[in-house]
Amino acid sequence: MSGPSGVGKGTVCTALRGKLPELVYSVSATTRSPRLGEEDGVNYFFKTREQFMNMMQNNELLEYAEYVGNYYGTPRDFVEKTLESGKDIILEIEVQGALQVKEKFPQGVFIFLLPPSLDELKDRIVGRGTENQATIDHRMSVAVDEIGLMEHYDYAVVNDEIDSACKRIESIIVAEHCKVKR
Repeated sequence: MSGPSGVGKGTVCTALRGKLPELVYSVSATTRSPRLGEEDGVNYFFKTREQFMNMMQNNELLEYAEYVGNYYGTPRDFVEKTLESGKDIILEIEVQGALQVKEKFPQGVFIFLLPPSLDELKDRIVGRGTENQATIDHRMSVAVDEIGLMEHYDYAVVNDEIDSACKRIESIIVAEHCKVKR
């Protein structure tokens, strides 16, 4: 699952984990600093730039992207082992990363999470209270570009209300398991 910054990917993924305990959550690595309440190994694996570069060079990441001056990536080993065990795994990643994963795992299911409107998205980003105006403006510009890439996804889900968005994603998971080709 991916979508623009501030759309609520983390909030929706947390809610999904509460509703679908069998769904495995992939923890991403990042070079950004932890936000208040975030824990290493739970929300992200917080890495220095040097550590992250080593992971890139050693092919330890399924995907990675630089976003607003920080790197984000998905540790390859955890994802591969989870899939081999027959479990579903959800990756909460940026759009650039999702497109990389789609190249390597075209059998995956790609969900784009949308805000109800761009105004609502801006309100959510501002409401975090963690970014200055220049960063907010940059995130909004990037969001418009990312929404333009939605055509590469299998599904689009509007995050108008967390519970409703979760129900839509649960329906997608059920439908995908019922596909004949699976």
